[in-house]
Amino acid sequence: QVASKLSRLPLSYFDGQPRGEILSRATNDTDNLAQALQQTLSQLVTSLLTVIGVLAILAGLGIFLAIGINASPAGAECAKTSSGGLSMNSGSCKKVKKAKLVNGKAIAPASAPARVKKAIKWANRIRRKPYVYGGGHASFRSSGYDCSGAISYALRGGRFVSSPLASGGYMNWKQRGKGKWITVYSNPGHAYIVIADLRFDTANTGSDGPRWSKSLRSTSGSYSARHPGKF
Repeated sequence: QVASKLSRLPLSYFDGQPRGEILSRATNDTDNLAQALQQTLSQLVTSLLTVIGVLAILAGLGIFLAIGINASPAGAECAKTSSGGLSMNSGSCKKVKKAKLVNGKAIAPASAPARVKKAIKWANRIRRKPYVYGGGHASFRSSGYDCSGAISYALRGGRFVSSPLASGGYMNWKQRGKGKWITVYSNPGHAYIVIADLRFDTANTGSDGPRWSKSLRSTSGSYSARHPGKF
């Protein structure tokens, strides 16, 4: 195409050009232009791929952060729980529904898990039983219950224990800390349980035997708090 263009130029154009100028333009300048275009195209492709790579990394980072913020890690708990009141829900801590106390009987909230409702139901069965030292240890069924015997009976209703435990045994039961729905507080001499913000105890209830109470005040002494995992 360059040669065709040159052949159509008038002779006067060639008379006015220095020797070798036309040949230099036809060869060297054309080569320089081709190299410049090639380098520009290569840089453009490289820049485009770099931008795509950066966008992909940012998109992946955004998804990772979203998962980290919104998903609850396995075993994650709130600083406080319903057995003293909060639960994990959609990445945020919200108060769970409390059980109601009506004429000494606990009414489980509709939102409580089935196993928690069962534990409350079984605790209600023995809420009028008298206190009997060692009651509920040889067997879940007894004419009366002591502190840990009453706890074991309630937990058996929700299938949280397979056999009765003494108060000292609950110090190492399941997982450490407060649970979302259920927390057992124990030491070598006494134990009580809090289910959906109601306390089931044989002490500090104003009666002789296992009873429900709205009072969550700690009994004197040091207690170990334990809970059954996600509950």
